[in-house]
Amino acid sequence: MGFLRGSHFAFESHDEGVLSIQIEDEDLSELGLALSRVLTTSEAIDARVVFQKLGEDFELKTLLEVESLANFSGRAQMAWLLELVERGRLTSFFHPILNAQSGEVFAFEALARGFDADGNLVSPAQLFGVARDAGFLFQLDLATRRSAIRQAAIHGVRSKVFVNFTPTAIYDPQFCLRSTIALVREVGLQPSQVVFEVVESEHVNDVKHLNGILDVYRASGFEVALDDIGAGYSSLTLLSKLKPDYVKIDRELVSGVRHDRFKAVIAAKLIETAQELGLKIVAEGVETEAELEWLQLNGADFVQGFLFGKPAAAPDKGFWPETNLTE
Repeated sequence: MGFLRGSHFAFESHDEGVLSIQIEDEDLSELGLALSRVLTTSEAIDARVVFQKLGEDFELKTLLEVESLANFSGRAQMAWLLELVERGRLTSFFHPILNAQSGEVFAFEALARGFDADGNLVSPAQLFGVARDAGFLFQLDLATRRSAIRQAAIHGVRSKVFVNFTPTAIYDPQFCLRSTIALVREVGLQPSQVVFEVVESEHVNDVKHLNGILDVYRASGFEVALDDIGAGYSSLTLLSKLKPDYVKIDRELVSGVRHDRFKAVIAAKLIETAQELGLKIVAEGVETEAELEWLQLNGADFVQGFLFGKPAAAPDKGFWPETNLTE
């Protein structure tokens, strides 16, 4: 009720515990998205909706068309996301990954971004949150991979490109990945340039399935990376099972590492373990010179974070802070 009072939707409350909301067809997606943000999951499941023409009397047969608000919201979100993808409002921003010692750009991570109908930036968290709720995760994951590859080629990236993918969105590696692999060759990138990065690696439950995905990538000449190592204890067990080429230390572990003894001990052991296994370490979320200096002194291979620049539509060379700690 509070949401409706503050919206432009006309509504009426009835004694039977029913709300009637007057909307046009083009407002369905907007209403579904808005309600999904203000209602809890259980409220959305318990609430029921039905559509009928304005002025039309309610009949018992109309009950056959009743559905949960959760279902309606999911369809509305699917329509919103599908329109965003089909109208070319899905793109990729690039964030530099630098050599921790020399400061040279080693790679760019391609990050998904979207634009709504009004041109406002849509975060990846919102994009993938909606995709999960709407059952559109496979399609969005594929679209973001294609966008990353195309945009990297358009901008003439000659360094490595880290391309994110969600393992749970890929049900059959050979089938789901063939178009992505073909696109890399089509746009003129070399497989050795592309690093496919497992996002949310701490949530991986089916290691055998993920290994199957990584085997397909490796067989085609690509490298692989695990993100958020250190975010959860389960992610550490993946190192021996998946043998990635790159390991990304979680930003929460990097933040304040210079002045936090517990973080420092854990991060140092991760770097030491990676070195013993022949893996390359990428430290994420570097925001201060103190963090950079600690990572340099403790042997991190690469660094990434706002200290060197923010994600941008065009790949930026990145930069060291004014006080160059490598000089």
